[in-house]
Amino acid sequence: MPRHPRAGLNLLRCCFITAELAPLVKAGGLADAAGALSTALHRRGVGLQIFLPLYAELYRTGLALEAVPGLEAIRLGLGTHSYSYSIVRARRGPDWPDVLLVDCPALFDRPGIYGDAPDEHRRFALLCRAALETCARLHFAPQVVHCHDWHTALVPTYLRQLRGTAAPFRGSRSLLTIHNLGYQGILPASAAGELGLGAGTDLLVAGDPSAGHINLLGLGLRDADRVSTVSPTYAAEICTPELGMGLDDVLLARGEPVVGIMNGVDYAAWDPATDRHLPHHYSAADLTGKAQLRAALCAKLGLDPDPRRLLIGMVSRLVWQKGIDLVAEPLAEALERGTVTLAALGSGEPANEALLESLARQYPRHAAFNRGYDEPLAHWIEAGSDAFLMPSRYEPCGLNQLYSLKYGTVPIVRRTGGLADSVTHFDPATGLGTGIVFNDPDPDAVRWALDTAVAWRADEPLWHRLLTNGMAEDFSWDRQVDRYLELYAELADSG
Repeated sequence: MPRHPRAGLNLLRCCFITAELAPLVKAGGLADAAGALSTALHRRGVGLQIFLPLYAELYRTGLALEAVPGLEAIRLGLGTHSYSYSIVRARRGPDWPDVLLVDCPALFDRPGIYGDAPDEHRRFALLCRAALETCARLHFAPQVVHCHDWHTALVPTYLRQLRGTAAPFRGSRSLLTIHNLGYQGILPASAAGELGLGAGTDLLVAGDPSAGHINLLGLGLRDADRVSTVSPTYAAEICTPELGMGLDDVLLARGEPVVGIMNGVDYAAWDPATDRHLPHHYSAADLTGKAQLRAALCAKLGLDPDPRRLLIGMVSRLVWQKGIDLVAEPLAEALERGTVTLAALGSGEPANEALLESLARQYPRHAAFNRGYDEPLAHWIEAGSDAFLMPSRYEPCGLNQLYSLKYGTVPIVRRTGGLADSVTHFDPATGLGTGIVFNDPDPDAVRWALDTAVAWRADEPLWHRLLTNGMAEDFSWDRQVDRYLELYAELADSG
């Protein structure tokens, strides 16, 4: 595998801590980004120690697990609570980095990844503490400690304390990546004693003292050596009151810009020419398979395959952020006029699920909704749809628009975050652009975008130009990882 051109970078050591890691365990985009980025770093020669909780569902993946000698039945106190954990290594072959799993049955041997139990904060405090303690016991001195989202946001604060007392961390620098600022890890102030931060730590500086809360993500943003997020536009947006989610002041107080690096795509998994989930394959040079997949998707979902209708795909968490409520009236109108067909997949807030279920009941031959998440069906929808709708109120990066570009499925997106950075509005006069981009988070803007898509698809040469423009884009991790390598090098040089 090629090495980054910077001399000595292949010797760089990184402790990489995450609550999700695809394909092992996934709840959302964090898993995809962490899994693909860590693999890309490994293939570039970065020395990684990846830490992940040993969730109960990981036992069903068939991973080859082995105990790490000397890292068994370690006691760790969090306030008045005492836990025992061990470290288990998962080997995945030479092309993928090993993963060190934190085995603490009292905290992680339960259904699902996340929950609302009273010990949720202790679960991830233990992950953070165990990862750093394991590095010390293995005599692994990381130059960069890369943590992700609120679950691991205690790491920068722990690391600042350890630099003065633990030799392996004297040169270590922390990088905290925000995958979604909307999830912050809000705790009651009474939980402070369970975080293991020691006496005298000003916990409430990153929260709201009057409300008696601790904001774990805010604490991490205050103490991290560098902060990054998953697109350049989102990096600017979160430093404003409109999208800062109450933490814009903390980010601005750092005195340096948040680094925005677009997520990449794992084209080994997301490529219509090789996609293992699809019965037909295709490329920009031969789109025959896409037409076959459109027909197959309609048959699979019980939809009328009428080629005169624009087949719109949606695969999404059905939450306020994603703007699902904004599409209700425009989609219903377009379905009633007979200009669109809808294939939707997702789960989330009951009102949004009910909205899509209502459309499917009202237009059973032209709207289908599958609740939950189904990986093969997600690939079918990406490949078989004519266009893909993402009306997000905010979107840190987004991955489905990147998949859509590769699959020749024209993305219809709102101009925000990573959607703005990855999709360019098409200009029929010049033939330049890769999608349909609207500005405002309201039904009228969605209505305009749908009408535009329907009109453009009626012009076959124009539509072909638009979708093949998208298929020519490259958002591979091989390109995106270079930005992380540069940031790692800067941090290592400052250590």
